[in-house]
Amino acid sequence: MAEKPIIICTRGSALALAQSNMIAAMCRAAFPQLRFELSIIKTTGDKLQKASMSQKGETLPKGLFTKELEVAMLAGEADLAVHSLKDLPTELPDGLILAATPKREDVRDVLIYRAEGQAARGFKPHTKLKDFPNDATFATSSTRRKMSLLATRPDFKIIEIRGNVATRMKKVADHSEMDATILALAGMTRLHFKINSDGTISGESVPPGLLATVLSLDEMLPCVGQGAIGIETQANDERISKIVAQLNHVETFQAVTAERAFLRGMGGGCQSPVGAHAVISGGNISLKAISFRDEKVQRGEGKRPVVEAVALGLQIANELK
Repeated sequence: MAEKPIIICTRGSALALAQSNMIAAMCRAAFPQLRFELSIIKTTGDKLQKASMSQKGETLPKGLFTKELEVAMLAGEADLAVHSLKDLPTELPDGLILAATPKREDVRDVLIYRAEGQAARGFKPHTKLKDFPNDATFATSSTRRKMSLLATRPDFKIIEIRGNVATRMKKVADHSEMDATILALAGMTRLHFKINSDGTISGESVPPGLLATVLSLDEMLPCVGQGAIGIETQANDERISKIVAQLNHVETFQAVTAERAFLRGMGGGCQSPVGAHAVISGGNISLKAISFRDEKVQRGEGKRPVVEAVALGLQIANELK
């Protein structure tokens, strides 16, 4: 009798499927004798397409994009779940663990805006935040991005936007009331969009007349876990743990461990108005973080031995609190 396939559960968005297919391909390459299949599950976040993602207070449930996948694993309907790590809460249900993180993509954010010479207002290639006019309107559903923008340019107007990467680019192209939006470079890369040296964007179905500028980490720190894929498994499943261990990138795992400890120490979820970025150098880990709690900008940074990644994250959180 053929061995049962190993079930990888995932959301059904274009980015989630791209990431899950990448993980499945890595699994098949490492274990060609095993069968791996995807199970697509609709999450609460997928169903709340019109809900604001930047409301104050606890108005949105935790695990918006992860809970249903976790329920499937706990029910024995899936063996592992693939997440954009930035969506995975720092506190996981009993019996589940973050087991692995493949090598991280570029963590930076990207400005997306119209080029000059169109019916709606446009801008020159390589336009930076400082170059936009005083009345510029940015569309973002991220509290962190909103507060980062206003910390740099309090004159900007911020409006809500929802949708996947392609949808958001099309909205900027089609709607003159918004001048720009901000996307994660990692998501664009995994969906095979490329930012060219002249600022244009290549890829399937890119709306004409759009340009992109990659933001430096000094301009905007990423959210916790940005650019990383998280593989969640059952804590006591040794067979699956051995499989996903082959996919783990140790430095990425150490970096996101510090970032997630910081977020946990701040008492926040994936929509929390904080940013953090950790890097490994030699035997040390460095962490830079920013908080916009109570609409105040607070920054912190520190360095410790890499084995103290959790302690470093909690240390910076305590300093900022």
